[in-house]
Amino acid sequence: MSSHETTGDTLDSPAETDTTTAPDIESTPSSGAERGGEWWRTAVIYQVYPRSFADADGDGVGDLPGITSRLDALADLGVDAVWLSPFYTSPQHDAGYDVADYVDVDPLFGTLDDFDALRARATELGLRLIVDLVPNHTSSEHAWFRAAVAAAPGSAERARYMFRDGTGPDGDLPPNNWQSVFGGPAWTRLVEPDGRPGQWYLHLFDTSQPDLDWTNPLVRSDFVDVLRFWLDRGVDGFRVDVAHGMIKADGLPDYTPPADAGSMGGGETADATPPYWAQDGVHEIYREWHQVLAEYPGDRVMVAEAWVEPLSKLAKWVRPDEMQQAFNFAYLETGWSATAIRRVVDQSIETFSSVGAPSTWVLSNHDVVRHASRLALTAENPQGHGIGPKSAGLPIAELGLARARAASAVMLALPGSAYLYQGEELGLPEAVDLPDESRQDPTWFRTEGERYGRDGCRVPIPWESGAPAFGFSATGASWLPQPEDWSTYARDEQQGVAGSTLELYRSALALRAEHELGAAHLTWVEGYDASVVAFRSGGVTVVANTGEVAVELPVGDVLLSTMALDGPALPPNAAVWLASVDDVG
Repeated sequence: MSSHETTGDTLDSPAETDTTTAPDIESTPSSGAERGGEWWRTAVIYQVYPRSFADADGDGVGDLPGITSRLDALADLGVDAVWLSPFYTSPQHDAGYDVADYVDVDPLFGTLDDFDALRARATELGLRLIVDLVPNHTSSEHAWFRAAVAAAPGSAERARYMFRDGTGPDGDLPPNNWQSVFGGPAWTRLVEPDGRPGQWYLHLFDTSQPDLDWTNPLVRSDFVDVLRFWLDRGVDGFRVDVAHGMIKADGLPDYTPPADAGSMGGGETADATPPYWAQDGVHEIYREWHQVLAEYPGDRVMVAEAWVEPLSKLAKWVRPDEMQQAFNFAYLETGWSATAIRRVVDQSIETFSSVGAPSTWVLSNHDVVRHASRLALTAENPQGHGIGPKSAGLPIAELGLARARAASAVMLALPGSAYLYQGEELGLPEAVDLPDESRQDPTWFRTEGERYGRDGCRVPIPWESGAPAFGFSATGASWLPQPEDWSTYARDEQQGVAGSTLELYRSALALRAEHELGAAHLTWVEGYDASVVAFRSGGVTVVANTGEVAVELPVGDVLLSTMALDGPALPPNAAVWLASVDDVG
């Protein structure tokens, strides 16, 4: 039994009562029982970034057979489902988010037979499988775009995409002033087959990712076919990339985002909606997709990656006839502050419940700085920009890991569905000191080295401390270099080791399932000051200390602690789960 799984230890000193208390607010999620018991309402879903998870063929890039060989570890961890980032045919200019064929596997990752084997093994282990869908744009190497480039302006082929004539006397200026998420103009001009300068095409991301025109009925029918292809192959759902995109405002008006806008948000705020994000027309698309998924048994699910503020606006994506879940980026972006955490939890549960949807909780993914570093980062960190050796205020590793463990313990006790990003159960930090010559994120190149991008959270994860590439690849090859000190984070170094981050996650997931915390009701506990998060859920009381001094704990059996306890006091940057405790104060 690990130190954070110490059922039977009892804290028998009363907690101190401070003058400032958290409000006693009961938040009630929409339970699965009320809506037919859909599995996704309470699921813990593990994100696999295929190129960085496990490499079976030794070429240095992870693949589908590698994932299949490691699925047992995920079942042992205790998750309910696996979400695969893109593995489709792609030139890999943006790590697979530039899709050249939506209904095939890139040879880099394997074959359709390999996918079927992965799906079958996941089913044997009781794991659901969600796959990524990238509908806002294709690769410039997709057959659709190649045909559009070869065709004339005004043709049916060009109508699949956002082609426009330029402005200015000779059409040599772009149609508007929009900027790419990855930096630079969002428009590129074609050179026509006869060598003359031609029309411009929109790419909200890289030049190799032209935006589709979702007002075109042919585009819509094509993607219904894509959905059916993977549903027929047995997937349990889709994570929809840039789910706030696809529809652009009529007339494509100029827009200048706020200076502090993150890259993926592109300027979306509570007061300003860019003409290329969060347009009402996207909801018609998702209502159609909802009907397609409803034709299939087993509660298939759609998850929105929608960088939309405020939460009340995001709730439109998960109304009963649209998607089932939306990533809660407001929660992800909340700092290590008890007041801020309480606020976003209340807002999330209230807002999502108002449309009958579960709250989702997430701390890390493939687009953001890992929370084991981010929560101790003082440098400016707009979403998607990353951090690197030239950044000021780099995180302190020990502080970041302590806060990450505590934050994860809080998240996994909240009602609703939680998402984990591969390697966070090992406590992996952001890989900061990547050599410039190894970087591959388009943001690095589009900004000429001013922004480091997302490579630091995408480094292949360690499995065995003494193996080549730490067990990621038998040959030692790795598409991004792994930090030398990652041997200490390897899974085999943590498996069964009391107090390790891996064992903390395993214990938390087992307790979450035992106490049915995903479907529980949350009530704030009174009696603590503004630096403490304290709530009761499903017979478990959770206390997290975001302050600088220790706080007393109430009477109760310790179920889980993220840090060794010395008596009835919770150290700073730590969290604890207790059983059968009364309100404080």
